[in-house]
Amino acid sequence: MLELLGSGLMSLWLEMAGVQIKPLDALNALAWQSSPSLVLAPDPNPTGATTVQAYLKWLITSKLVAQNLTQSQGIWMQSGPMLMANHQGTTPLPAASLTKIATSLVALKTWGPDHQFETLVSATGPVVNGVLQGDLVMNGGGDPLFVWEEAIALGNTLNKMGIKQVKGNLVITGNFAMNFQRHPLLAGQMLKQSLNYKTWTRPANYIYSIMPKGTPKPQVVIAGTIKFAAQPNPQQTLLLRHHSLPLQQLIKEMNVFSNNDMAQMLADSVGGATVVQSTAANLARVPQTEIQLINGSGLGPENRISPRAVCAMFMAIQREAANHQLTLADLFPMSGFDHRGTLHARHIPAATVIKTGTLRDVSALAGVMPTRDRGLVWFAIINRGTNVSGFRSGQDKLLQSLVQQLQVASSVPADLTPHSAINSVPQLGTANRNEILYRS
Repeated sequence: MLELLGSGLMSLWLEMAGVQIKPLDALNALAWQSSPSLVLAPDPNPTGATTVQAYLKWLITSKLVAQNLTQSQGIWMQSGPMLMANHQGTTPLPAASLTKIATSLVALKTWGPDHQFETLVSATGPVVNGVLQGDLVMNGGGDPLFVWEEAIALGNTLNKMGIKQVKGNLVITGNFAMNFQRHPLLAGQMLKQSLNYKTWTRPANYIYSIMPKGTPKPQVVIAGTIKFAAQPNPQQTLLLRHHSLPLQQLIKEMNVFSNNDMAQMLADSVGGATVVQSTAANLARVPQTEIQLINGSGLGPENRISPRAVCAMFMAIQREAANHQLTLADLFPMSGFDHRGTLHARHIPAATVIKTGTLRDVSALAGVMPTRDRGLVWFAIINRGTNVSGFRSGQDKLLQSLVQQLQVASSVPADLTPHSAINSVPQLGTANRNEILYRS
C-alpha cells in the first residue's frame, strides 16, 4: 500500500509485491528546489496516492506486470508545488516519444513560436522563353513538414514566374526533406515528380484532390536527373524563398501524430540530441542525469527520462508558451478537442493535454489534467512490458478514476485553452509562403 511517513513525506510502496521505496528517495524527491516555484511538499489530500496505489496493484492482478518488476514502472503526479504521488519518479526510464517533449521545449525556446524554416530555390542559368537554362537548386533549411501540398504550391509559383521547363538537373543541397524522407536523392525524386502533374502517382493525386478547389496543377518539366551537392553553386541566382509553417504549428503536428522524422529534424535544428538533453534539463530545472537522450524522437530504449523530469518539462513549456500568449494545447493534443493522431481510440478525461509514447515494450502517457479540487494535475506514467494495449487502457482508467475523485473542472482553464478551432489542421500548400525574389 501507499503511506505517508511519520515525517509527512510521501513514500510509495506496494505491499503485496514486497516493493518499497526507501524514505531517502522520498526525501531526495522533495529536495528538488532549484527554483522556489518548484519546491514540493506532500499533498494533504491522499487521493493521488491512493489512486496510484490501486493502479500499481491492478498492474499485478491483471498480470500486466510481474510482482518483481514493479520497479520498472514510473509514476509522478503533482499539483503546483504539491507532490501527489511518486513511484520511481526520479529514475530515468525508457520514455519513447515522451522524448518529443524535450525536443518541443528546446525548439520553442531556441526559435520562438513564429519561426519559419526557409528553403531557397535557385537557378544556375537564365530563364529564356519559359526554359531555365541550367539547374534548379533546392537548398533545404530544415523544414520538417515539406510535403506534397508544399511542393505543388512551389511548382505553381515557379509557373507563375514563367518557368515551365528546366534544361538541367534538380540539385538538392542543405538540409532538405520531403514527405519526411531525408535522403536527398529520394526526397529530390518526389519533388521532381510533384512539380509536373503529368508524372503524378496516386499519393500526389489524392493530396491534390483534398487541396482547395481551383488550385492549379503545376507543370515544371525537369530534363535532367537528381543530383546532390554538398555546397550550393556560388554563381546561382536566387529565384524564391519558401517559408515553412510557423514553428508553433510544426510542433503541434509533430506531437499530434508523434512524428519521429519531424522530431529529429527539429532536434537537429537546435544542435542535436546532446543539446536537447542538456538544454531541456536546464530549462526544466532538473538534474542532468534525469534526461538521457540519443535522438530527438524517442526511438530506442536508450532515450531515458524520469517521470519527474517529464512533468517539469511540460511546466517549462507552459511557462515559455505563456511568454508568447500561447498555451500547452497550442503545442500538444487535447482530449475532446483534437481527434487526430495518437489520441484516437483513447479514453482520456476531457481537456487533458497529453503526449503519448510507445515502443515495443514501453507505453507512456504524460500531460496535465484540469480538476476542480486540485486545479492542474501534472502527471507522467511510464510502463515497461509487452502488453502495450493493456497499459494504455490502464493509463486511461487511472486518469478517469483520479478525475472522478477530484471532480471535473467547471471550465477549461485559460492556460490550457487552445487558440485554434476544434480539430483544426494547418494550412499546407498556401502560395503566400512562397516569396518570389526573381523577376525575368
